[in-house]
Amino acid sequence: MKIITIIGARPQFIKASVISHAIRKTSGIKEIMLHTGQHFDANMSDIFFNQLGIPKPDIKLNINSSSHGEMTGRMLAEIEQALLSHKPDRVLVYGDTNSTLAGALAAAKLHIPVAHVEAGLRSFNMQMPEEINRILTDQISDLLFCPTDTAVKNLNNEGFATKNVEVLKVGDVMQDAALLFSKNAIAPPNISLPEQFVLATLHRAENTDNPERLANIVLALNQIHREQVPVILPLHPRTRKLITQQGLKLNVRLVDPVGYFEMVWLLDKCQLVLTDSGGVQKEAFFFGKACITMRDQTEWVELIEMGVNELVGADNLKIADAVIRNIGRKVQDPHQLYGGGQASLRIVQHLRERISS
Repeated sequence: MKIITIIGARPQFIKASVISHAIRKTSGIKEIMLHTGQHFDANMSDIFFNQLGIPKPDIKLNINSSSHGEMTGRMLAEIEQALLSHKPDRVLVYGDTNSTLAGALAAAKLHIPVAHVEAGLRSFNMQMPEEINRILTDQISDLLFCPTDTAVKNLNNEGFATKNVEVLKVGDVMQDAALLFSKNAIAPPNISLPEQFVLATLHRAENTDNPERLANIVLALNQIHREQVPVILPLHPRTRKLITQQGLKLNVRLVDPVGYFEMVWLLDKCQLVLTDSGGVQKEAFFFGKACITMRDQTEWVELIEMGVNELVGADNLKIADAVIRNIGRKVQDPHQLYGGGQASLRIVQHLRERISS
């Protein structure tokens, strides 16, 4: 079986690393890696391939820095040409990015089966580009690898139980990565960090593209850093640009984007996580830290139900109050909510079964 794996954004590099590792140990599957270039900065891309031991992409498209529609359209056209050239038996896509949707659409139009890792996630907010991407990708995939019971339930509620597709709960590959790479954690170089700190990330379009939301979040981060505990913020280049354009000033400890091993170190050492990322919400849980999510909805609803994650939107007062309640709080995972680190093996096993079916 020949598989083309399509990736483009930093979280996908992490997810692909553990599945690619499992594929290389499995006979009968050849993987070709296609990188769309959606995350192109060296600190957002190249360093991850080097750290995670992912083979350099066989195909790199260098498509980035444009609108959602233009980016997705260009990716669709160029991925289609790659699929026509390499003639894979299956396409493997991850998550909810423009690269995900473009890869799935290109494959579906050529009648190539699609497997979707992280299928079934829903925030129920159609204003989020990611929500549209994940819904459409699920609709055109025949292998739906779900990380949680909630994801399976979402698909069943949408009628997938009666379709000619397989909905499989396999666990979360991000937990596989956290367990596998935690031993490689290293402190970010050339940065003096305080003994106690809040780790923050900020990049979601619903926040950065909305001037009022972005201003409120910046106000909250500045207040927390000034009055409560130091805030360490590895800042996405696009977010940095938008903050500057709006004339805002972030008075926290800003660092350049870090590699995965450095991020793991920060997650392990921090007292609290403050984020608008989907993946970082889970990573906080993997490392036993409470999380405050600066969004109005989340696809990881089980973390909200467990009380280990709190939604606060972009309200500066709610953000600051939540930090006071949660700073230093430890969380536990007694029921292996995300599969206990076996998701990649389960996924590759299911792919292997397709060879003889």
